[in-house]
This record gives sequence, structure tokens and C-alpha cells, in this order.
Amino acid sequence: MADSDSKRSVDWDAIGYVISSKYRVAVLRNLSSGPATPTTIADASELGITHISRALRRLEDRNIVELIVPEEQQKGRLYALTDKGEQTWEGIQVTGMLS
Repeated sequence: MADSDSKRSVDWDAIGYVISSKYRVAVLRNLSSGPATPTTIADASELGITHISRALRRLEDRNIVELIVPEEQQKGRLYALTDKGEQTWEGIQVTGMLS
């Protein structure tokens, strides 16, 4: 008997949302290696900081990434993937959506 609780369901809405923007893809790709600042993500992906910051805010609104320092902190704002973000990135990788 298969344990359906052990299988992760694919959140196609989250996957579709992420892959529809190169900025959101860049954010998840970078955060899949661990927490990072917007500047680090922008530099690593060679994309503009304004676009990366906007992508981070929108992904945070969808509970895909989270700010892991106090909200009041203006410098060195570290972001990380949430569980949903990790599952979304895994789903993108497994389904080959970026191939």
C-alpha cells in the first residue's frame, strides 16, 4: 500500500508563477544554494537589483521566499526559500520546466 502522505504534490500554480519570470527563476536558483541578499542574487545572476528586489517581494507575498532577518533591518537583508519554495524549485527541476 502506497503512503500518499510521503509523496509531494506538485504545485503547478507556484511553478507557473516562478517560471514566467527570469527574475523569479534567478531568485529561486540562487536561494536553492542557501540564504542570500538581493545584491548577491543580482550579482550572481547578472540582473538588475531593482528587478530582483521586486521579485523577492512578490515571492515573499506568495510564501515562496522569506526574509530571515528582522523586517526593520535595511542592510544585509537575507532571504531564504520557504518549504513551499524548496518544493517549487524541486518541482521545476524534476519536471524539466527550464530545459
